[in-house]
Amino acid sequence: MNQKDKRLAYKVYLYLGAMFITSLVVSNLIFQKFFYWNPFGEVSVFGANLFEVSVGILPYPITFLITDLISEIFGKKKANQIVTAGIFASFFSMGIIFVANYVPAIENSPVDNEIFSKVFALSPIAVLASMLAYLFAQYVDIAIYHFWKRMTKGRHLWLRNNFSTFLSQFIDTFTVVGLLCLFKVLPWSMFYGLIISGFLFKVLIAFLDTPFLYFFVYLLRKRFGLKIGEEINLEA
Repeated sequence: MNQKDKRLAYKVYLYLGAMFITSLVVSNLIFQKFFYWNPFGEVSVFGANLFEVSVGILPYPITFLITDLISEIFGKKKANQIVTAGIFASFFSMGIIFVANYVPAIENSPVDNEIFSKVFALSPIAVLASMLAYLFAQYVDIAIYHFWKRMTKGRHLWLRNNFSTFLSQFIDTFTVVGLLCLFKVLPWSMFYGLIISGFLFKVLIAFLDTPFLYFFVYLLRKRFGLKIGEEINLEA
């Protein structure tokens, strides 16, 4: 690969990383709003309504799509680096919010102390829970993805995309909901409903994002002349 192509590949990696970090940080900031998606009618399990999920779940599946895309094109090491950068960005953003929450609002401030605290005060707890879940789930996702990539010799992209995402998303959902209930951010009455709802939603998104993964992998392979299973080495 010539230097011009390598510079372009690095830019692609950089922008994918920016999208990943933005999606992760935003999901932690907006998690306190919940909505109801109703694909099968009203359903309840263990007394909890299914399909009630946090809006924080909306950008979160994008992170798994991006790590799969980076894993496919740039390799396991670069995918893990993005995950680590995402952890740092999330904690850094929470530090900024902590300082902003501590600074008193002026009398004419459009958003007063009470409203600001109500929206953002729980975010550090949510980020702690989310980061523990996210750290485990993302590394599991990347490890399983590359396991299936080796087993299939770079073929059957749909298999490693979905198999890695299903398990990692279940781990993420179970862990983050459990920790939020343990920290009393959410009531235990929502535990089963949120786990089942969140996991089903993420599985649906995983199915829907598979064509997009194929499309972007095709474009990048064609642009950089990559064979099936071949990766771009940005450090060479």
